[in-house]
Amino acid sequence: MRAAVLNCFGYIIMSVHAFTPPSRDCPLCPRLVAFREANRQALPGRHHAPVPAFGAFDARLLVVGLAPGLHGANSTGRPFTGDYAGDLLYATLLQFGWATGTYAARADDGLTLVDCRITNAVRCVPPQNRPLPLESKTCNAFLKAEIAALPRLRAILALGRVAHEATLRAHDLPLKAASFAHGAVHTLPGGVLLADSYHCSRYNTNTGRLTATLFTDVFRRLGALLALEPCTP
Repeated sequence: MRAAVLNCFGYIIMSVHAFTPPSRDCPLCPRLVAFREANRQALPGRHHAPVPAFGAFDARLLVVGLAPGLHGANSTGRPFTGDYAGDLLYATLLQFGWATGTYAARADDGLTLVDCRITNAVRCVPPQNRPLPLESKTCNAFLKAEIAALPRLRAILALGRVAHEATLRAHDLPLKAASFAHGAVHTLPGGVLLADSYHCSRYNTNTGRLTATLFTDVFRRLGALLALEPCTP
């Protein structure tokens, strides 16, 4: 597939990406497959499949989360849509101009991302919202291919340690190459920035580990760093 994008001088450039997302009935993780099938029976009418990324391939910012929530993205079919984590994430994206429209916790609410794309380290909902390390490693091939398919990518925001480590694996880096810490910013091979934040889950906000101020501080710093970067044709 070919995608036309504008470089920083306004000229049209062509990039080729060959990203194939997991199929609706992806069989790679037996535990997740069993959970998916059980939920299809118990909660019919919901998405119950690997959740595709949201946003265009010409995005400069990629937000990487953990995995779909059972009653959030697993229900609506759009990352971070339908649960508290999405309330905080999309409100912050709107605040900083990475999205336009109104977030209404539905995939058809008309909200549009601006220069931003959202995905997850693990595409299928896991029991208790906790993917196993093997499941994260198995799904990493999709994240790696997706990152490679973003021709204008300048920064990745990892929401939580699992997303951080998945991003390192997707770049063929050892986990010791960059330690996870809220507010930290690392430089990946090729110059792409990796910014870390605690996950915007209700658990983290209820316990005070993550506040709205701490979350917006990450976006504010990342936005400043991107604004200072030299324009690359």
